[in-house]
Amino acid sequence: MKKALGKKWETIKEKLKDKREEYKAIALSDSSVNLDDIDNRIITEVLAIHASGNQAQVEVQRLRNQMAQMQASTVEQIVQLIVEAASREAKAQRKYDELQLQLKAEAAAKESEATAS
Repeated sequence: MKKALGKKWETIKEKLKDKREEYKAIALSDSSVNLDDIDNRIITEVLAIHASGNQAQVEVQRLRNQMAQMQASTVEQIVQLIVEAASREAKAQRKYDELQLQLKAEAAAKESEATAS
């Protein structure tokens, strides 16, 4: 984390240096530019650029979080559907087994009647 902050700070310092050179060139060719105000303008401009980059990173992270939540929700829905399908299948199997037993009982009863007659 400390290295990342150091790298960002170095990047900001480089941008400040570049902007200072750019504004100095403008000041030399245009006497209406106030040299005392250049540093403030440079800092404001560079920090605005840096802040917009951070806002983009925040938005990307927000979207990643939203996608993760959607994926988790989808997985939960799939699991729920699987559980419901398994429950229906088990119920159908129990009903099938009951009907098989009933048919066997009826067949045995008919066989008993036939042998008794």
